Amino acid sequence: MIPDISIIKKDPEVEAIMEMTENQIKARKYTEHSRRHASIVSKWAADILRGLGAPEERVKLAEIAGYLHDIGNCVNRADHAQSGGIMAYNILTRLGMDYRNAADIMMAIGNHDEQYGSPVSDISSALIIADKADVHKSRVKKKIEDVFKANIHDRVNLASERSYISVEREATVIALYIEIDPTICSVMDYFEIYFVRMQMCRKAAEFLNCRFSLDINGNRLV
Repeated sequence: MIPDISIIKKDPEVEAIMEMTENQIKARKYTEHSRRHASIVSKWAADILRGLGAPEERVKLAEIAGYLHDIGNCVNRADHAQSGGIMAYNILTRLGMDYRNAADIMMAIGNHDEQYGSPVSDISSALIIADKADVHKSRVKKKIEDVFKANIHDRVNLASERSYISVEREATVIALYIEIDPTICSVMDYFEIYFVRMQMCRKAAEFLNCRFSLDINGNRLV
């Protein structure tokens, strides 16, 4: 049995963990990792597998993994992928998910971070791409007095007006489209902090038998 994503979102334990996750990220002044980010990653991970024609069961598992992927931040930012995977497994089995599917989600969450993770399944690959694709100015929550004096990570997010994923199934391409305000940061600024993440996306796309493409302000890099 795979619980509907709406049940997971309303679960009291998940709600409490999400709230504490948001509190810790805010206290540490990190980029937003709230329900907004979780919901976007959930949708995009599901969209990627659905766009590639995966069975609906795999799509639903990717959707759940996407929503729960950052709950380990409730414990600590360090090793949040691994702690989050274990937490998600316990939550999902309590909600009635069979052990194999819960373990599949645990593995995907445990591998989504670029420091130690790797694309090891279709779900983990979709999650990696969806997570790294969410670059947007709304993710910067701390007050920035002068954008040009902000650290490069905040500046890149502040410059991002829009980002979205497109699955081009016939061309076997998974494309990330980003619109950046070049007066705030350059494309080179983006690559300075996201190069490793984009490499991970490329490997994840290859696991899904696709190529990864990055399009910034209409300029496509394959």
